[in-house]
Amino acid sequence: MRLLLVEDDDHVAAALSAVLARHGFDVTHARSGEEALHALLPAGGVPFSVVLLDLGLPDQDGFEVCGKIRKRTATPVIMVTARADTRSKIHGLNLGADDYVVKPYDTGELLARIHAVARRTPQTESAPGQPQDPAAPQALSLGPLTIELPNRRVFVDGTTVPLTRKEFDLLALLAQRPGVVFRREQIISEVWRTSWEGTGRTLEVHIASLRSKLRLPALIETVRGVGYKIVLPV
Repeated sequence: MRLLLVEDDDHVAAALSAVLARHGFDVTHARSGEEALHALLPAGGVPFSVVLLDLGLPDQDGFEVCGKIRKRTATPVIMVTARADTRSKIHGLNLGADDYVVKPYDTGELLARIHAVARRTPQTESAPGQPQDPAAPQALSLGPLTIELPNRRVFVDGTTVPLTRKEFDLLALLAQRPGVVFRREQIISEVWRTSWEGTGRTLEVHIASLRSKLRLPALIETVRGVGYKIVLPV
């Protein structure tokens, strides 16, 4: 698995790279946002599976780098930073980060999170080189909402709504079974491919972001103590 480590501290990067290498990762180290963006340019080789992104970079803020990465690629991004405040976490996730890890962290947990975000969500993405199931639905229509599954596009009343990769995965999961309540644990397992209790806050942030972007506040209903469901439009 190829991994892009964006970290300006050479000592931190060297130590982490050594650990990652021992666990089978092919690590590329970028010391700045510009280096990271350049490394992501397609060069005919194997793409990166995950980006580990520090926020305190010398040339530009890590949040800005995350936004640029998300515009160029769907490669999962894990922010690894000492910024532990909730506002920073929410901002990072809204920019498209797939996970947010606060320093100091447990190396075992970081490795588990890397493997978790690297897994593709089977409901909306096919493995590279595999044809799509011709019997699978190509689009979902729920009143003013249309979800095009193959090209991962969402429309409300014909207007495109830009979503992050995880926001799309979450919406597509709920929309494929409208009216059915999805338990929080089930959503976290299928979209984030993990079972950590700490991911619950991430789910809440993504639900709030979807409601805001879609401007259909009644579409996703919270079932208190259980989870969420899509409410069919009248």
